[in-house]
Amino acid sequence: MEPCSCDTFVALPPSTIGNRIIFGKNSDRLCNEVQEVVYFPAGVHNLGKQLKCTYIEIEQAPETYAVVLSRPAWLWGAEMGANEHGVCIGNEAVWGREEVCSEEALLGMDLVRLGLERADTAEKALNVIIDLLEKYGQGGNCTEDNMEFSYHNSFLLADRNEAWILETAGKYWAAEKVQEGVRNISNQLSITTKIDREHPDLRSYAKQRGWWDGKKEFDFAGTYSCLDTATMLTSPGRYCEGYKLLNKHKGSITFETMMEILRDKPSGINMEGGFLTTASMVSILPRDSSSPCIHFFTGTPDPERSVFKPFIFVPHISQLLDTCSPTFELEHPVKKKAHCKPDRRHPLYLEHQQALEAIDNNKVL
Repeated sequence: MEPCSCDTFVALPPSTIGNRIIFGKNSDRLCNEVQEVVYFPAGVHNLGKQLKCTYIEIEQAPETYAVVLSRPAWLWGAEMGANEHGVCIGNEAVWGREEVCSEEALLGMDLVRLGLERADTAEKALNVIIDLLEKYGQGGNCTEDNMEFSYHNSFLLADRNEAWILETAGKYWAAEKVQEGVRNISNQLSITTKIDREHPDLRSYAKQRGWWDGKKEFDFAGTYSCLDTATMLTSPGRYCEGYKLLNKHKGSITFETMMEILRDKPSGINMEGGFLTTASMVSILPRDSSSPCIHFFTGTPDPERSVFKPFIFVPHISQLLDTCSPTFELEHPVKKKAHCKPDRRHPLYLEHQQALEAIDNNKVL
């Protein structure tokens, strides 16, 4: 599978206006996949309870936080989302020298949801993900279709104070702390020599495989992938284009700026074709804890032709019925490989399709 899906961004003061952190992500998936926006309240769970994720069961946490998620409607996890404490996470598909495991384990999208449900800061969410990665591993098909699409994952995690980049290769990982400026991730490893935390065997494993001689400065992306990291920010591609767009607006970035970046088609960030941008998210995370975090979701494809709808965590939230896909009680959608997929379009998705058809018909007339 061509490595072409998703871009995630964060901008921190002084790159933003108003002493706030701005998070954004485009979820690029197969063009016929519906993405829903769903809310799950906080919960308290019995000790020893098991939790069914997309493919496997794991031990449930004693307490989980309220979350809002944008997710492919067929799975348990999420492409992106936020929790009641202002933590936001988005993930990316990445490939490298380490072989991808196709055996069923935790998907990167499962890890996004688990991090949001179990952590009240970005760094705690990082800890949740790396602990689960060590215990259960990552793997499994990431599409509902018969097509096999498996990958390693990278994550961008942000809260009101800071952001973290976590990039993985199998069970090995490296993390970079981001406290100011701008940062983005795409479908490539991007942590080079600035490594703030790492798997204890990250370097010894690289030496064992002959990827690093143990003498020159350790470069995670250069070692675990085939990238020339010296030209990473000048080579054509969405990672470089996203970096340029962030830096173009550095010092004056707002949530509107982030939306415009996600809508940018010349850069390839707003993707079209067999893989396209199926949903988008932008979040405002004020440093002032007395101000609420505001999360915007499209819930529909192509952010250039979609409206970003706001969500704020408040007491007594009811389920988001207009963005919830139908459920199919008699099927097991992940295991069942049917020739015809069920129609997972939610009410907003259907209305969006009808509106676009009307606009396009008027253009023809």
